[in-house]
Amino acid sequence: MKNVRVHLGERSYTIRIGADALGDIGKVCLRHFRGARALVVTDTNVAPLYAEKTLASLAAAGVQASVLRIPAGEASKSMRQLSRILDRMASMRLDRGCGAVALGGGVVGDVAGFAAAVFLRGVPYVQAPTTLLAQVDSAVGGKTAVDHKLGKNLVGAFHQPIAVVSDTSTLKTLPEREFRAGLTEVVKHAAIADARLFSFLEKNEARILDRDEDVMGRVVATNCRIKAKVVEQDERESGLRQILNYGHTLGHAVEALAGYSSELLHGEAVAIGMSAASRISCAMGCCASGDVERLTALLARFGLPTRMAEPPKLAVLKRLLASDKKTRRGSPRFVLMRKIGEVEPEVEVPPRLWRGALAGS
Repeated sequence: MKNVRVHLGERSYTIRIGADALGDIGKVCLRHFRGARALVVTDTNVAPLYAEKTLASLAAAGVQASVLRIPAGEASKSMRQLSRILDRMASMRLDRGCGAVALGGGVVGDVAGFAAAVFLRGVPYVQAPTTLLAQVDSAVGGKTAVDHKLGKNLVGAFHQPIAVVSDTSTLKTLPEREFRAGLTEVVKHAAIADARLFSFLEKNEARILDRDEDVMGRVVATNCRIKAKVVEQDERESGLRQILNYGHTLGHAVEALAGYSSELLHGEAVAIGMSAASRISCAMGCCASGDVERLTALLARFGLPTRMAEPPKLAVLKRLLASDKKTRRGSPRFVLMRKIGEVEPEVEVPPRLWRGALAGS
């Protein structure tokens, strides 16, 4: 078992990483839920796999819990599902000594975390991520949200979990496409902050795609350390933390065009956005063409898209980016690459470069 500590003063917490970590989630919750009661929020894909194991661990530790299942998919990051969770919390009469467990991927973590943030003006919650994307990124850092019809993650709050329990054995049950989509965030962290990790990914492609237990434990722990270091310096995304948005400016626009549907997963959209951002970086003289080639080649080797066959018209892109949370005074800001392992946040990019970068030119 590997432990990564996120140092945030009174909001500090530990990320537990390892095979069968869910077996200990009851003990973790009992330490933090003084009322010994919890609502487990999960989705219709994860519940048949891990809800029973989670409930058994909670019961063994003396924590009374019930399960609320939401439909799997991005569409559940909605006010409707948020309301369902709040209704259940209220009917259970949870108090601030009780809490929630977010058992699932990024969607479950975001909406359950947001519910915990606003119920009684804040109750504790534990993140129990079961997808690679959630284990290396969304479950760490306290960003919670639901989507709005005008944009992704427009309604949310910063609310740190009191613990994260990342059971790496759950990665074995991920569909291949979901697993590869999660690798986008792994590549992103390496590209923005760790050139050594990037080289490790290049050299261990086969073992990663085979989901080798030792390799994946190292990958998840390394990514959590990168994310923790950034969050510790900028908890509320006012400065340094913006580098974590690398690839997300255009990536979110691409995802919106797909209607937040299974047609294009979040990680796939961000892979396109990262590739586009690297091409823009090169076009603006920020990085060498060799770095662009390394990034796009690694994404492609992981089976991820790096371009759009038919990018939307510029007017459509402008409309989509206008609601992006990184937009300032009507102008979207990009995170651009300086070199593998180093990026520059808050860069204004001429709109003439957007479409070509998405197309791969």
